[in-house]
Amino acid sequence: MKQHELEEAQLNTETECHSCNNRKSHHSDKLKSNIVSRLNRIEGQIRGVKGMIEKDTYCDDVLNQLAAVQSALNSVGKLLLENHMNSCVVERIQEGDTDVVKELMVTINKLMK
Repeated sequence: MKQHELEEAQLNTETECHSCNNRKSHHSDKLKSNIVSRLNRIEGQIRGVKGMIEKDTYCDDVLNQLAAVQSALNSVGKLLLENHMNSCVVERIQEGDTDVVKELMVTINKLMK
């Protein structure tokens, strides 16, 4: 990633964080545990891929592992999206905040890239 892309990404992250300071998720302990467990597994998979690269593992094998990591990340995203729609989005719509639909569409578009 080029320097200007990194700065733009950082700016976007900072902007997003400032705009959501008043909002927090309200995941159940069970969901948090599930997500953290999945992310720990993904973290291990990524360390494994790094090791494969360092050991000059055959490219196709590395690519298959990367596909598995992407699939696992997509699963976490789907789980979070489902929970977000069933709780946060519904709650905000019930409160009359229809801007949440625009926000949700932006998020879905990012997930589908």
